[in-house]
Amino acid sequence: MDRLDPQTTYGTTGPVTHGGQGAFPGGAPTGAFDPWRYRDDTTVGGADLTGYKVEATDGGIGKVDSASHEVGSSFLVVDTGPWIFGKKVMIPAGVVNHVDHDDRKVYVDRSKDQIKAAPEYDEQSHADPVYRDKLGGYYNDTYSALPQDPLR
Repeated sequence: MDRLDPQTTYGTTGPVTHGGQGAFPGGAPTGAFDPWRYRDDTTVGGADLTGYKVEATDGGIGKVDSASHEVGSSFLVVDTGPWIFGKKVMIPAGVVNHVDHDDRKVYVDRSKDQIKAAPEYDEQSHADPVYRDKLGGYYNDTYSALPQDPLR
């Protein structure tokens, strides 16, 4: 078994990526995280994602109810069905890891628990800058919650 370098900080947004988009489920993109912009290689394009299933790193969370492709303001609203008692959640576009148009699935790089713990979605204030800052900040902070070095 290879030993991990004790001088390396594990669980950072640095070298644990592949092509800048995460080498493993939950991996962070390189550079500054922009919650409101789809990553360049997600294959979203201008596709209508309404009705696509949404997969977290540990299973399905629901279907896309609506999607925004506005520059600097993109997001998904996901109807969670019975998973969170029929509530909807708003997921910033930067959390989307990739899209499989053949299977009509959107893959996000967060766990079900991380999504469930996000600030509650409110249709009336989803465009409010304070809410968006809070939600974007929450998802940015979840990158620091990557698994730590198991040998510590």
